[in-house]
Amino acid sequence: MDTSHTCPSFKSLSNKIGGILCCTNSSNRYERLDSRLERKMVEAKNNNIQTHNTFRSMDSIILRFPRFKEGLKEIQSVFELYDEDSNGTIDNEELKKCLQKLQFECTAEEIRDLFVSCDIDGSNGIQYNEFIVLLCLIYLLAGPTSSSNATPTVGSSELKATFDTIIEAFLFLDKNGDGKLNKKDVIKAMNEDFPMEKSPTHITKTRFKEMDWNKDGKVSFREFMFSLIDWVGFDHDI
Repeated sequence: MDTSHTCPSFKSLSNKIGGILCCTNSSNRYERLDSRLERKMVEAKNNNIQTHNTFRSMDSIILRFPRFKEGLKEIQSVFELYDEDSNGTIDNEELKKCLQKLQFECTAEEIRDLFVSCDIDGSNGIQYNEFIVLLCLIYLLAGPTSSSNATPTVGSSELKATFDTIIEAFLFLDKNGDGKLNKKDVIKAMNEDFPMEKSPTHITKTRFKEMDWNKDGKVSFREFMFSLIDWVGFDHDI
């Protein structure tokens, strides 16, 4: 699989999102949500410190793309269920009903943060590829903690296993375990662990640039998810 070039549609989307992120109100919501996601990732890293990570390189993540796509397919039926007016998007009220059905306990502010942070094109509606990311964020935020064994009801065991594998991929890239990615993390993950699968420097830089939408030198799990979904190609199917 040739991953050395940025998809034109994704490059355009990335630039658009960079502009959206400059909005102060949206930026505050992104920061609140991303801070929570960082804490969850640090917790996941600590809880799984003894667990063998199945990823060895960026190539090993890329090779999982078909399995990711297959594992996430059932989200389409969930999306259609909560898209009550069948207009191809889930609005804020439809999202509230969805989160209630999924037994995800959150405040009105948290729902709004999720909505704004996943409505990356500013359309006031969650489209299918955005909904995939939103469900994974919910799964992470509502997942078991050290003080709870509760499991979010986001779907089948296959879907949960797919989300867990995606989280594992992020943890592989997060070498220092601080819940976010920086260029040093990504370069180390791509080049140092398995020299035989070393990625050329220009590909490493391209991969990081694709993920770092707001160009702050860091990549949150939310940014990583949107990049992964675009690489896998869901937005071209619906």
